[in-house]
Amino acid sequence: MKKIAIQGEIGSFHDIAAHLYFENEQIELICCSTFEQVFEQTQQDNDTIGMVAIENTIAGSLLHNYELLTNSGVAIAGEHKLHISHCICCLPEDDWDTITEIHSHPVALMQCRRFLEQHPSMKLVEGEDTAGSAKMIARQNRRGWAAICHAEAARLYGLKVLENHIEDNKHNFTRFLIVSRPEDADGLRPIAEANKSSIVFSLPHEEGSLSSVLAILSFYHINLTKIQSLPIIGREWEYLFYVDVMYNEPTRFHQSIDAITPLTRDLRILGEYKEGRQTM
Repeated sequence: MKKIAIQGEIGSFHDIAAHLYFENEQIELICCSTFEQVFEQTQQDNDTIGMVAIENTIAGSLLHNYELLTNSGVAIAGEHKLHISHCICCLPEDDWDTITEIHSHPVALMQCRRFLEQHPSMKLVEGEDTAGSAKMIARQNRRGWAAICHAEAARLYGLKVLENHIEDNKHNFTRFLIVSRPEDADGLRPIAEANKSSIVFSLPHEEGSLSSVLAILSFYHINLTKIQSLPIIGREWEYLFYVDVMYNEPTRFHQSIDAITPLTRDLRILGEYKEGRQTM
């Protein structure tokens, strides 16, 4: 049985993504309040794997998780892309005319903005987790309160779904990373099937330094799928660049890394893994 640390409660999108990624396997979830706790569990317990959201097609990158990924020293062993669909739910005794507050994670509230604009009298309350909001309403028997979460979370906590699929954009996906201690990563990924990698590096403050790196990756036919920059604290106007690439030949990928290393500073391969599937 695999132990998976996630941010959020049972029924959260992290929970759903974990079960889809490790389908046909028995897993034990370790529910954490924060992403910091997820990384701590992964670092401290040899048997624990972490699953963390890293970007959303609407809300963008989770920048703090990039920092945690770098500072923790864990390795990326895989990824999963999950379709995000929200419902609004409440206690069975409640209905539209009794709801006064809507609770959820701030990103979920943002992703349902157009729906919420149709109900201006309802107070919006931010919480730590979508499923956690549903659990709180159910456990505390909060009449007049509703939660925005996945319909599966509503079912788990015995809540009534007032309306499903209330997200503004139906093409809403979140990408999750599977992370572990570096020495354990090889046991989680079929390295021979790896066709994607995440790397991080900084650059000298010189004209054309980034374009030189990108030109070399292009020369080796390495497909750049994402680039994210974050400022380096304490080093004004210097940045860490997080780059996701895809490739057909691992040998060419490693040759490209050898070629760009002299042009970069502190280059690290965060993980080599197979591109994750996308599930609805």
